[in-house]
Amino acid sequence: MLKVYNVKKKFIKYQEKGQKKEFFANDGISFEAHEGEILGILGPNGAGKTTLLRMIAGILEPTEGFIDFDGMNYKQNELTIKSNLAYLSGNTKVYKTISAYELLKMCCDIYNVSKVEAEKRIKEISNSLEMESFLYNRIENLSTGQTQRVNIARCLIHDPKYYIFDEATSGLDIISSQIILDFIKKERNRGKIVLYSTHYMEEAENICDRVIMINKGVIIKTGTPEEIRKYTKTTNLRDAFFALIGGAKGE
Repeated sequence: MLKVYNVKKKFIKYQEKGQKKEFFANDGISFEAHEGEILGILGPNGAGKTTLLRMIAGILEPTEGFIDFDGMNYKQNELTIKSNLAYLSGNTKVYKTISAYELLKMCCDIYNVSKVEAEKRIKEISNSLEMESFLYNRIENLSTGQTQRVNIARCLIHDPKYYIFDEATSGLDIISSQIILDFIKKERNRGKIVLYSTHYMEEAENICDRVIMINKGVIIKTGTPEEIRKYTKTTNLRDAFFALIGGAKGE
């Protein structure tokens, strides 16, 4: 189980004449994510989703609060946690002058995956993400959707327990998006803990077991898509979000 308790992240913004202003990108975020669950982190750009995921991934340190991975924290168990973590950010870059296969082999070496297990993992992931036709092509020659599938494969090659996806399908065509979503569902069914951040509300309804709606750094509602639609008396999560913030002007 992943526990996030009262997490806050404070930044300093520099204004005119050198004046400083403190603000919280996340202000008291608490939730739990369970094995075999896709938990959606939903909200508009600037809501604090990426900052939250970076803290969970160990890239940023919370100003307050704590994050717990099955009883472990970063201060005492950083290597163990990160060896069981997959983190895909919205702007992750990959080496373009090598093939997808070469990149995955390199990642296997980084995670000390044995040669036999590495070949097995590459074959399994390539099959699941439908990468066989371009596995040995140089990454610079791949389409945007193909490159993103390689990027996801890179994150998952060591078979982690905790998955963090930040805008995994942003800018992709419908076929590539569906291949990625289907793969994530399969991993959920294998008992993985999946955090899935997106501002595509329709996509979240398709894939998420529960969702956390964030606006201006705070959680405004948590529940299953059905529970949130029922609570807001709406028919979809987009309308539910606007109902919770008081319409587009409330943003």
